[in-house]
Amino acid sequence: MEILISNASEQPLYQQIVAQVKSQILCGELKEGDALPSMRLLARELRISVITTKRAYEELEREGFIVTHGGKGCFVAKRNVELMREENLRQIEQKLEEAVRLARLGKVSLEEMIEILTLIDKEEKE
Repeated sequence: MEILISNASEQPLYQQIVAQVKSQILCGELKEGDALPSMRLLARELRISVITTKRAYEELEREGFIVTHGGKGCFVAKRNVELMREENLRQIEQKLEEAVRLARLGKVSLEEMIEILTLIDKEEKE
């Protein structure tokens, strides 16, 4: 599992970890049952506090992405298809909000954005 964090980011460190682990689960890099590094090991590798990794793992568990088995560690949870779909939709909404802000700054119309999205979708299908 590869996690890259940035102290320069506005996003807190634990949220950076949560976002990257979720992304790896959603795209299939991390699969059901895969073990995550211990909180201490991850903290040591990232050179951050164990409290930060603990907070990230707690958040991931609360959201249903990982499960903790006492004495054994943390593992990727069984995929809940609806949960994964909802998370994908949430990420899509965030990225589209950013695209809309950029479009407004650049005076790009909704019709032009739809055309761009249609072209991207067509290229991805090919």
